[in-house]
Amino acid sequence: MKRVITIGAAAALGLGAATATAFAQSSSSMSPASSPFSGLFGGKRGNEGSPVDLHFKVSGDEDLESVIRNGSLMVAAQDEGRVTGQDMLAAARGDYARILGALYDAGYYDGVISITLDGVEAAQVAPLDAPKVVHTINVSVQTGSKFRFSRAQVAPVAPGTVISKDYAVGKTAGTGTMKSAANAAVDGWRNVGHAKADIAETQITANHADKQVDSRIAVAPGPALTFGQLTIRGYDRLDPRRLRKIAGFPEGERFDPEKIEDMRKRLRRSGVFSSITLTETDGIGPNNTQDVDLLVMEQKPRRIGGGFEVSSNEGLMVSGYWMHRNLLHGGERLRVDAQIADIGAQTSAEDYSLGVRLDRPATLGADTTGYLQFQLQRTRDEDYDLDGATFGLGFTYMPNDRLTADIALLYSAQRVNDEGNETDFNFFSLPISVMLDRRDNDTDAKRGYWLKADVTPFLGLKDTGSGARILGEGRQYFSFMEDDKLTFAGRARLGTILGPDIADTPRDYLFYSGGGGSVRGQPYESLGVEVIPGPDGTIKTGGMSMAILSTELRYQIRDKIGLAAFADAGRIWAESGFDGETDWQAGAGLGVRYKTPIGPMRFDVAGPVGGDTGNGVQVYLGLGQAF
Repeated sequence: MKRVITIGAAAALGLGAATATAFAQSSSSMSPASSPFSGLFGGKRGNEGSPVDLHFKVSGDEDLESVIRNGSLMVAAQDEGRVTGQDMLAAARGDYARILGALYDAGYYDGVISITLDGVEAAQVAPLDAPKVVHTINVSVQTGSKFRFSRAQVAPVAPGTVISKDYAVGKTAGTGTMKSAANAAVDGWRNVGHAKADIAETQITANHADKQVDSRIAVAPGPALTFGQLTIRGYDRLDPRRLRKIAGFPEGERFDPEKIEDMRKRLRRSGVFSSITLTETDGIGPNNTQDVDLLVMEQKPRRIGGGFEVSSNEGLMVSGYWMHRNLLHGGERLRVDAQIADIGAQTSAEDYSLGVRLDRPATLGADTTGYLQFQLQRTRDEDYDLDGATFGLGFTYMPNDRLTADIALLYSAQRVNDEGNETDFNFFSLPISVMLDRRDNDTDAKRGYWLKADVTPFLGLKDTGSGARILGEGRQYFSFMEDDKLTFAGRARLGTILGPDIADTPRDYLFYSGGGGSVRGQPYESLGVEVIPGPDGTIKTGGMSMAILSTELRYQIRDKIGLAAFADAGRIWAESGFDGETDWQAGAGLGVRYKTPIGPMRFDVAGPVGGDTGNGVQVYLGLGQAF
């Protein structure tokens, strides 16, 4: 591999005598760590309590000042309390190369750098003659003229490779631009199977008379390779055969770095490992193959956790879980969830649920998890009481971090009491869901969207009706201002039930509106319909169709503190297809958000603004954004 970098002698760069001397000393035996071209191929003021007064002045390009500050060893030394004369001298001498690198990265190759310690150029002070104390440091940088490409050539490139438009004749000749072009060319070849692609030769020459840079980068693609053997190390309790199946190593397929990343994601999603290291082995294996080494470290198998949510109307909800990550030594995950809700609720008694779920990764394929689940529930809502149990098996398909599909076969048995009218529901269901998550952050999204579609066909036994429950939800996020301080979030939910009469439909399939998960400011499930005859008139239940719209405006006033204003509206219909008797409600309010390591803590106050289902203020406290 040949690399030629010709920028000119230090004096030719226009450096002052002291700076030129320092640069000449460092460049005569320049190491990759100290070179301004280090890694090219292949702000703040500091501690205000420091006794050292540190000043920066950049002439010619003021935008560079923050870059130079943020990369300064002197600023870092101040922040760490290392402010002796020896410390500051060592940091200053190291900053010459760092500042020069920042200038090169911005396309300045004839800059002048001066760093003085109490008026003495740092480059002129021998390391053993460092002063005991430094009071004032002045950093002066004159950028000089910006250089542009007279030639920007990288070859050969693989089909489909995208080289930055900034790497072109007439554009600013920054070293970062050249590095990006080289990396893109290598990645392009790797993406089409050439695992050992690398830079063969680089020639970079700066012409100071014309303020131009001649840049030529030659790429060596190497042969196209296929995946060879996978070596695994570090496992303890996990069966190595199951480890290979979970990883899904594509032996014999064309090399693709994305497939290695897919392996890492599968192993991470299993939850078994605390550390996963995948390394392409050196050299080329027999028959042009690329072997891969996998080193893992297993987590402790057991874990417990919990959560809570508080509402002034719905009371307190407390949940907890216990989980075993590797139950049968094949990556199986057993999880037991328990929840108590509506503790201290104004309109209903406590609700209880207990769920047990066993997941087995790589059941049908590397991206498919099979599961068994069992759930008991006891619900005491204002409109009905429900005692039920559900058992079933299902499969979750997750080809990537964005797309998830799920299908299950369940059997449910429920006993419902609607204001004295007791009904048994027994039915099989086949819930199918598809979710696409394109948000930039799943706990506090600023941009992107989230879509989910649920279709649940169900077959009723005895007097239970048969049909299908359809539900769709979409969320969209837009952000504005510097650092995305202002975020607009919107959510829409539409649902309907096709087939049975409302009286023959399982009550927990029906749709309600109101509460923290739908229309804030309205009491929980306060909006339904009254069409089913009962012993004392019509019974209030959920509806057969539903529409919920929510908007939220979030503003981050400080690093951890944010404000939110929101408005929600919901409508319920008594019949399928958004037909029949209907009513609506709306709510609005304000909230505060406090960032935590596991998501924003949310405190909302809301009241009704439409409909006749509520007349008081509702308070909500929870972890995570409302949506």
